[in-house]
Amino acid sequence: MSRLKLTLLQILVAVVSLGIWHMFTTYPVFGKMLLPPFFFSNPLDVAQQIVKWFATGVIWKHLYVTLMEAMLAFAIGSVGGVLVGFWFARQPRTAAVFDPYVKMANALPRVVLAPIFTLWFGLGIWSKVALGITLVFFIVFFNVYQGVKEVSPTVLANARMLGMNERQLMRHVYWPSALSWMFSSLHTSVGFAVVGAVVGEYLGSAAGLGYLIQQAEGVFDVAGVFAGMFVLAAFVIAIDIVVTSIEKRLLVWRPVVGDARP
Repeated sequence: MSRLKLTLLQILVAVVSLGIWHMFTTYPVFGKMLLPPFFFSNPLDVAQQIVKWFATGVIWKHLYVTLMEAMLAFAIGSVGGVLVGFWFARQPRTAAVFDPYVKMANALPRVVLAPIFTLWFGLGIWSKVALGITLVFFIVFFNVYQGVKEVSPTVLANARMLGMNERQLMRHVYWPSALSWMFSSLHTSVGFAVVGAVVGEYLGSAAGLGYLIQQAEGVFDVAGVFAGMFVLAAFVIAIDIVVTSIEKRLLVWRPVVGDARP
């Protein structure tokens, strides 16, 4: 499937979904509104709210705050996950010792940690960054750990036969093996970094998309809530596009999988 055709199909899905939403919130079916506008708003009101935010400049401050929180959480969590993942994969004894504690920490509900981080770091950006880090770190850690562990024994044996030392093995064998796993986790981590920032803002902040959504929800402004969610979704997609472009540049050596059609 060509890139143009895929893009057109994706746009078609969005248009149809918005059309159904508009129809069910605007026109009654058998004398009854399937989606009451008070609870579901409608696409036109949501679009007007988004345009108003950008036209007045209200949104820019909140976007900047959420971007900073999400990017810091994404960067720190990803780097930490990669480093610890590599370390554990290359040190099986250390991994075995800390395995139950890592699983225990990963099982903790992150929302419970949000008030604790607020107490530790205050209502500024760092409490939101800390929450985002806890979401990003474990996703990247487990994928990198598994990616290094999945190195082909044959490739590893051949590399050692060629006289590669540990540094060369890390650069030419372990790192390429982990890259695909790592970028797979980074695509997921982008969303989780934003989720951590927004949830933290929702629970206590003075700026950010989460704060904007919380304020709209407090006055039953459903259009504002949906507008905040749409801006947030577009925000995540934009960041994911950046991650995808970096992935294509770093994984240029990876063979392109052809269509499985007969």
